[in-house]
Amino acid sequence: MSSSCFTDLALQYIDGEWRPGTGSWDIIDFNPYDDEKLASITIATAEEVDQAYRAAARAQKQWAATNPYARRAVFERALRLIEEREEEISEAIIAELGGTRLKAAFELHLAKEFLREAVHLALAPEGRIVPSPVDGKENRVYRVPVGVVGVISPFNFPFLLSIKSVAPALALGNAVVLKPHQNTPIVGGSLVAKIFEDAGLPGGLLNVVITDIAEIGDAFLEHPVPKVISFTGSDQTGRHVATVCARLFKRSVLELGGNSALVVLDDADLDYAVDAAVFSRYVHQGQVCMAANRVLVDRSIADEFTERFVAKVKTLKAGDPRDPETVIGPVINSSQADAIQGVVEQALAEGATALVRGGRTDNLVEPSVLTGVPAGSALLKQEVFGPVAFLVPFDGEEEAVRLVNDTPYGLSGAVHTGNVERGVAFAKQIDTGMFHVNDGTVHDEPIVPFGGEKHSGLGRLNGETMVDSFTTTKWISVQHGRSGFPF
Repeated sequence: MSSSCFTDLALQYIDGEWRPGTGSWDIIDFNPYDDEKLASITIATAEEVDQAYRAAARAQKQWAATNPYARRAVFERALRLIEEREEEISEAIIAELGGTRLKAAFELHLAKEFLREAVHLALAPEGRIVPSPVDGKENRVYRVPVGVVGVISPFNFPFLLSIKSVAPALALGNAVVLKPHQNTPIVGGSLVAKIFEDAGLPGGLLNVVITDIAEIGDAFLEHPVPKVISFTGSDQTGRHVATVCARLFKRSVLELGGNSALVVLDDADLDYAVDAAVFSRYVHQGQVCMAANRVLVDRSIADEFTERFVAKVKTLKAGDPRDPETVIGPVINSSQADAIQGVVEQALAEGATALVRGGRTDNLVEPSVLTGVPAGSALLKQEVFGPVAFLVPFDGEEEAVRLVNDTPYGLSGAVHTGNVERGVAFAKQIDTGMFHVNDGTVHDEPIVPFGGEKHSGLGRLNGETMVDSFTTTKWISVQHGRSGFPF
């Protein structure tokens, strides 16, 4: 994607119009690999957030009344546009967030799958006739859109995770205001709006405001129009979103961080488990909420597994994400790179051993593998958003279960074993929203409920759960006879 394309999309999209923000400062959009300036975007103010929500509210009523078959056609066209523009979008993912070509292809594949599901969701809501104990009464239960949904998307999979909430909310008859992460304003915001605009979505139904809380505070959350806030990001910010929403009686759908473990039992296929563990830890530089921060291995096979794991990690090529051979590209910014370095240094200071210690060049942080992190270390309980793996031995399944659960998070995880039912029995003991037997920890599918327990979030997305998240029920009763009243 050329720099001119970034510049063309470096605008707010409000009420069907592309226009500059009126804030007092600009968000500078940089390529995290070579620090190239991609675009300069004048931020939206709280007033423009208000304009976006008001536009959404005006447009939503007619959209909700539109035949769902007509709504469905918009998503079919959007899907075709993504297919036609796949190379351009891929280049944008590589440039704006440092994603490798493999990562860009992975993100685009999932984005298309979620749009295909949105096509079906337009027809998903069904009403019910519910029996009544009152003679002559007919109880109708309708599924209706909530109205307007506010979506806040993250920087790691911005195109996918914006579409993942935006498309279902629109398909179900709502309007949307989208706030992308300030590090990925084009891929996570403007590009999504452009695709839906070109697909024929009426103006006002999708609005994109590129801004920062330093400018708008909680205006995006506190505005009276949105009835649901869908947030994907850190648990610290998610806690604040949930608190504001609860105070204002808004519904929040929170997809937050994780500290997933990949567990290797004593009967596992070691080569396969190594492949799964390396992918689960290092995909997109470890900047994935489902990434396997911890790799737990039965002590009886720990030495052999560790040798193979380290050998595999040493083959991962770090460098320019535009190179098809690159597996490890840059992290999103220097603050993230500093934090990852800090994790490694803290672990070593606590007595861990670096089996692989990756170097750093600007935002390019090479993989590290650490073992011997003390059992009580806070590092084993927190999310590490970067290419650092902790190898942890255990003695028997009971200890493995305890170690996996010993974290405030509960998003994903995996176990490897030669006995599938042993793996399922293990998975049932883990306090997590998702768990995988003989696979990696990083998975997302359009019709399977996605979400976490504990600090990893509230609610679920995907498939039928989208109907629960973005619609509400309405009871309308009809009395065909005459009711009797006590006075």
